[in-house]
Amino acid sequence: MRIAFAGKGGSGKTTLSSLFTRYLAALGLPVVAIDADINQHLAEALGADREPPALGAHLPEIKEYLRGSNPRIRSAAAMVKTTPPGRGSRLLQPGGPDPVHDLAVDTPCGARLLATGPFTEDDLGVACYHSKTGAVDLNHLIDGPGEYIVVDCTAGADSFASGLFTRFDLTVLVAEPTRKGISVYRQWQDYAAGYDVAIAVAGNKVHGDSDVAFLRSQAGADLATWIGHEPAIRAMEQGRPFALADLSATTLAALGVLRDRLDAQHRDWPSYARQAAEFHVRNARAWASAAAGEDLTTQVDPDFTLGPSAVGAPLA
Repeated sequence: MRIAFAGKGGSGKTTLSSLFTRYLAALGLPVVAIDADINQHLAEALGADREPPALGAHLPEIKEYLRGSNPRIRSAAAMVKTTPPGRGSRLLQPGGPDPVHDLAVDTPCGARLLATGPFTEDDLGVACYHSKTGAVDLNHLIDGPGEYIVVDCTAGADSFASGLFTRFDLTVLVAEPTRKGISVYRQWQDYAAGYDVAIAVAGNKVHGDSDVAFLRSQAGADLATWIGHEPAIRAMEQGRPFALADLSATTLAALGVLRDRLDAQHRDWPSYARQAAEFHVRNARAWASAAAGEDLTTQVDPDFTLGPSAVGAPLA
């Protein structure tokens, strides 16, 4: 199951991503957290003693691994951020072993952590952050019920630049109870219309019934839960010792609501594969084929079946 946390900058999405990751791990569930935010703070929020190696710095070897013996992909250099798997491709499973999960670090709560990585000096003035988020290759990931991927997205609606917004079972928009706070939810709601994207709103920094009423008036049934003032969270953000048990019963219940909402989602693998192919063809026609000097729409394998049955299939 895959869940993304998105929202306006400063809304608290990294905090909620880390709390939800800790919550799942405390239940003994396998969870991989991915920091895909341009401001990389998830390692700190999870209490990791170091940052993971940047996925974005290892794209050539990751692409080469995923390409496998897929005859539709001429070389790793011909793979772009939307290239879907086909017969002969290697697929990922949560936790590995593979060159992606080899870059993960273990966190004190028991979750594994991956990170896209920050801008490097060579990127400044040259690259956009999409080149980093492309390392979050969920197209090649086969996960099942009881396996959790938690992604802390970059602020705003940047995930719509590649089709990444369709790769999650649930996207949680973290929103403060203000007009600005709810604005990114509105963007996601508008952009995702027609793509069968499940969205929930989690209110943050909620101070009373009037704040809840405001969020409900703006989000309606999409408002799943909310979190109010929580001294334990402030302590965590100030670098003081933190344990999940330090949270109030109300906040723990809110995390449980998000898990229930996530677990209730149904993964439609055929639809998932169709969306991956659609966005790849769009990108190929818009820029990728010209950049590669070849027609990348042919990378779509119409005879490949994406889903759990593809795991362990022989390389072509």
